[in-house]
Amino acid sequence: MYSQVLSRESTEAEDTLKVFGIAGYSGSGKTTLIEKLIPEIKSRGLTVSVIKHAHHGFDLDRPGKDSWRHREAGAEEVLMLSSGRWVLMHELRGAPEPTLDQQLAILSPCDLVLIEGFKAAPVPKVEVYRPANGKPPLWTDNPHVVAVATDAPTDTPLPTLDVNDPVAVTDFILDYPMEDFQA
Repeated sequence: MYSQVLSRESTEAEDTLKVFGIAGYSGSGKTTLIEKLIPEIKSRGLTVSVIKHAHHGFDLDRPGKDSWRHREAGAEEVLMLSSGRWVLMHELRGAPEPTLDQQLAILSPCDLVLIEGFKAAPVPKVEVYRPANGKPPLWTDNPHVVAVATDAPTDTPLPTLDVNDPVAVTDFILDYPMEDFQA
């Protein structure tokens, strides 16, 4: 079972991490919504991180570069850093994907983690639903969807948010009572 609220130790105090999902079919606008939510959340003085599940393989590296060569040689992890950022690439080499809880434990402490994808994970989610895409809604079969962000009238018993209003979606996420969420 995933943690609805994950507590972790920090050097100063124990921080509480709120985890909220943004779910929907490919092309629904999940990434675009998250892209609009991040600056809105940050404008409120909060820190935010994102976990994005990629259904298909991906690579941040380029064949022939030193870090690629290290990975190809069998390194379990390669950490690359510059004055502007760092990235740790961990090779699974046939091992199962880390669970969501394991991924959350890797992140630095922050106030909110938005997760993109992970439709089945038992964390509260806003579904990005666009009827024009021709896909069925997730909320009808997914008890973890607690609101629907859409660009069209939608017949749902759940709270309906304007997908083009990041302030309203942020308000909903930050005000959502995690203790009310039943996984």
